[in-house]
Amino acid sequence: MNEYAILAACALLAIGTFLFVFQVSPEASDSMPHRSRLDQLLDRRDAIYDNLRDLRFEHRAGKFSEQDYEHMKQALELEAAQVLAEMDRTTGGAPTSATLQSITEKTRS
Repeated sequence: MNEYAILAACALLAIGTFLFVFQVSPEASDSMPHRSRLDQLLDRRDAIYDNLRDLRFEHRAGKFSEQDYEHMKQALELEAAQVLAEMDRTTGGAPTSATLQSITEKTRS
């Protein structure tokens, strides 16, 4: 009798697991991207600019030699140029909302 109870419990567990795994359907929003490619590029651009600013500060504080500073600065500037070029390709060359905002802020000043 004890063997049959264990077998029945295992069978019920297997059936329950099978139903859970194959009957639960994901929501449509689970497969949609949460951020657009442009949003990702804007975030990456901002991170690179922050890194350049931090690098300049640390160089002035004496943490990096001139040669190391120039090497890291050039690498970050190259990455920034690549991100900006990808942003242009993504938007078809049209200015982004962040670019338009910075232009209007400069003209007001």
